[in-house]
Amino acid sequence: MKEKRTKIQVVLTDEPIGQEITVMGWVRTKRASKNVAFIALNDGSTVNNLQVVADAEKFGEGLLRKITTGASIAATGKIVESQGAGQSCELVAEHIEIFGEADPDKYPLQPKKHSLEFLREIAHLRPRTNTFSAVMRVRHAMAFAVHKFFNDQGFFYINTPIITSSDAEGAGETFRVTNFELDKIPKTDEGKVDFEKDFFEKEANLTVSGQLEGELAAMALSEIYTFGPTFRAENSNTTRHLAEFWMIEPEMAFYDLQDNMDLAEAMLKYLVKYALDNCVDDLAFLEKRIIEEEKNKPQNERSEMTLTERLKFVLENDFERVTYTDAIDILRNSKPNKKKKFSYIIEGWGADLQSEHERFLVEKHFKKPVILYNYPKDIKAFYMRQNDDGKTVGAMDILFPGIGEIIGGSQREERLELLTQRMKEMDIPEDEMWWYLDTRRFGAVPHSGYGLGFERMIQFVTGMGNIRDVIAFPRTPGNCEF
Repeated sequence: MKEKRTKIQVVLTDEPIGQEITVMGWVRTKRASKNVAFIALNDGSTVNNLQVVADAEKFGEGLLRKITTGASIAATGKIVESQGAGQSCELVAEHIEIFGEADPDKYPLQPKKHSLEFLREIAHLRPRTNTFSAVMRVRHAMAFAVHKFFNDQGFFYINTPIITSSDAEGAGETFRVTNFELDKIPKTDEGKVDFEKDFFEKEANLTVSGQLEGELAAMALSEIYTFGPTFRAENSNTTRHLAEFWMIEPEMAFYDLQDNMDLAEAMLKYLVKYALDNCVDDLAFLEKRIIEEEKNKPQNERSEMTLTERLKFVLENDFERVTYTDAIDILRNSKPNKKKKFSYIIEGWGADLQSEHERFLVEKHFKKPVILYNYPKDIKAFYMRQNDDGKTVGAMDILFPGIGEIIGGSQREERLELLTQRMKEMDIPEDEMWWYLDTRRFGAVPHSGYGLGFERMIQFVTGMGNIRDVIAFPRTPGNCEF
């Protein structure tokens, strides 16, 4: 009869001294002497390993030789108080079964420090490392917390399409979806691609946002959110961009811009608190990892706050709300701008703020998270509500330490005449967006929404420097391997 498995996280939490249990997992390390072998076993349920003590005489050299780093085993035995440092209890094995061996000459994750660049090349194995298993557990906790937050607020979860014929941002950097055989693409008499012969009978692409469809649902259910994959075909190799990433996008009827800011701030604080309360071991491991990494950096490049301090910084401060106009004045008169230390010098109103400007406002000037609002309409999307000054729109961005912008949102333009006028100015064809405009024709209401890039939030919570290291299988230019 198969023994029932106990997760290592449960063993280390409950410490069932004297009980006989079975654990299963992957070997992280093995130390062996003539009489005994100490096996560090991990099953992914926690960043911590359980030490399995195996008597050499009982199990024999043949079996113990097969238990190498990366091998998978089941071990049954009694839990006893540990004699060594670093763990409170350990398992003294009575029975060991090897599920799968791992050739030590070929297994790439040997017990030594591996670079994050190397681990990206073996993304199929990197979740077995402490760093990536910790990141994945935090990611899970944050996804659960997102759903819990909105559910508790009375929102409804809507699944918006992954394949769409609209480009919500008007950026045009989308991935095409087609059923054409690429060497036999049909053409019209004018020599253009004949999309009417394609699967959807029109141009289609992978979505860049669920927002527009989210607005449609909010016009019936009042408060909804989407949480799904989005795609950008930007040829960008920075530490901040992915071609496939996940977005959380709430849309709320009867919310103005202030309501929108209130909800976004409450959500971010909820997520941070959930991480601090429920990811203690993983955050402690990740913080220690960052501290070790920063020892090798020059003093001026080291973070001024530890990971925990940065999370508490968000939790314990009311977010400073500042107009774009006031922010430009602050930046223009700042020391880094006057001394030309910024890579992008702020010369006047209308500039599109860069990450360095956003971080200056948060980390140096206000020393708290910042919500910037009322941006110039010329640098924002067509659907944002125009303010009475004729120059700005009711947009808002939330800025965090170490990361810059983490949320972008706005009050949406509900007035049909002003929306269609803006679409004309930006060459967005009305006939393709008839369904979106219908929400302004039939019972339009003031409404707002925002988008949170999930990976950027995970970067902030885990302290990982590269966005490719907070998603299991990153999709970037030239990288679609796993």
